[in-house]
Amino acid sequence: MAIEKNAEVSVKVVAGNSALDYDASFTGEVKTIDELLSPVSQMETGTVRCIGLNYKEHAAEMKLTIPNTPTSVSAFAFFFWHFLIPCSVFLKASTCIASASEPIILPSNVDYDEADYEVELAIVIGRQCKNVSVSEAADYVLGYAVANDVTARKHQEKTSQWSYAKGMDGFCPLGPCIVSTEQIPDAAVLNLKTRLNGKIMQNGSADDMIFSIPEIVSYVSQGHTLLPGTVIITGTPCGIGISQSPPQFLQPGDELRISISHGLGTQICPIARA
Repeated sequence: MAIEKNAEVSVKVVAGNSALDYDASFTGEVKTIDELLSPVSQMETGTVRCIGLNYKEHAAEMKLTIPNTPTSVSAFAFFFWHFLIPCSVFLKASTCIASASEPIILPSNVDYDEADYEVELAIVIGRQCKNVSVSEAADYVLGYAVANDVTARKHQEKTSQWSYAKGMDGFCPLGPCIVSTEQIPDAAVLNLKTRLNGKIMQNGSADDMIFSIPEIVSYVSQGHTLLPGTVIITGTPCGIGISQSPPQFLQPGDELRISISHGLGTQICPIARA
């Protein structure tokens, strides 16, 4: 909010180059932010892992069956709603990562009636892990951040693989910060909210998740090495644009505010076209 109003934001300086440095210490210096960046860089993030259907109310609004494993749903099921074909956890490219304050640029191949918002809780992995159990999964989580799983719905409809529709440059704003699991030992307390031009579109609680944070981390780590900085986004609550009557999609000039409670903060991203 302060950055939006061009107010000075003072921060304590840490002797390190990354939020992933557990040994970094405060220098005693206080400086003013010049530019807000993503709390994890594109290089640190690598590929973003994404869970599709993970909120009961969202499944209900899309008339979809609740899955028995963390999954994304078939694009055909998503748009025609009468059957469900589970497929693998989908991916977003590292180039999707953007800051919580820069514009979301809709490229020329995205129509005016398809760009959608999805507020999501992001998990940031702090230590390398693989094949972790549910009981030990939380030990590898550095903290949580706000994410927006921006989606081009017409492209999503054309294929059963979602990476293209959801993987365009800047289609995963992240931040403004990471809040440690020490501050939020149980993510179920978090509230997720989307405001579009001042109107509340999504207002959900993480306790509506089908799969918990430890279950998701454990599942994604099976056979996959998760490096420090890996981002996992965990699904969206009900109220996405395509579910509105009539559907409501992002337009140039719109003001989009994506927020999560308990100090995770608010993304304030204007919508623009390339």
